[in-house]
Amino acid sequence: MKKALITGSLGFAGKHLTAELLGNGYTVCGIDIEEGAYTAAVDLLDRHAVRENIRSVQPDVIFHLAAQAAIPLSWKEPQKTFELNVIGTINILEAVSPENQSCTLIIIGSADQYGYTGSSEPISENEKLLPRNPYAISKKTQEEVALLYAKTFNLDVRLTRTFNHCGPGQKPGFLVSDICLGLVEVEKGVSPCLKVGNLEAIRDFTDVRDIAAAYRLIYEKGSANEVYNVGSGYGRSAQEVLDSLLSMSNKEIEVMPDKERMRVSDTPVFICDNTKLVNHTGWSPTIPFEKTLYDALEYCRNL
Repeated sequence: MKKALITGSLGFAGKHLTAELLGNGYTVCGIDIEEGAYTAAVDLLDRHAVRENIRSVQPDVIFHLAAQAAIPLSWKEPQKTFELNVIGTINILEAVSPENQSCTLIIIGSADQYGYTGSSEPISENEKLLPRNPYAISKKTQEEVALLYAKTFNLDVRLTRTFNHCGPGQKPGFLVSDICLGLVEVEKGVSPCLKVGNLEAIRDFTDVRDIAAAYRLIYEKGSANEVYNVGSGYGRSAQEVLDSLLSMSNKEIEVMPDKERMRVSDTPVFICDNTKLVNHTGWSPTIPFEKTLYDALEYCRNL
């Protein structure tokens, strides 16, 4: 039985990855800023605590999900973003490199590392990285540091550049969760209308449960020192997402543009080329997008 350690195990993706691994026979331990199910409270910036935890768990694989992932916050607090995303990753690499070199590290990056490609074609791993915000730059740096440690200390490191994911349990600040929360407020009579931003941008949305399965398969079937795009390979506009969610409500929902949210996207189309992931692992999305949206909406209705 394989033993997995998940950083950020109480986060959106972390909870779903925990369920995915437990459902496939893994022993799961987690670390997060707070204690919780299967999870110990460990500050990733405390290198001694990180080392002691990894030494105690002796995992076969570490899924490193913990991050400061909010782009607006990365502009407000770039120091915090780099500390957690880069120094936190270094502390994990330092803990593994001298003591448990047989441990595989799956380090979760972001498609935001690509920045503006200027193309509407699906983006492959060979695309040049042109990050455009502190969060994206921190993730690019994380990747470079991880590959350096892999080469220097002969570690098995595998990296992802993960595209948009959504589903039940996602916090506010993302398109699907924000629309779901706003729609529910109208249904409950809390708000008179649903406020929305730019609906023209096309993004690659994948159910977080399919994302979790991809992470597991990257460990089981992927290759060391490879970077994998993780995404469905299919683009949907924000308008399509909105229309689908509106169709799931029995209430007439008034939709109003919100000037504060009407930012013109500098990347109109952003779609994943997942060919490498599919070829190496056999992964493919299994959850219909309508179910993803329905489950996300029902989660918000039950809050």
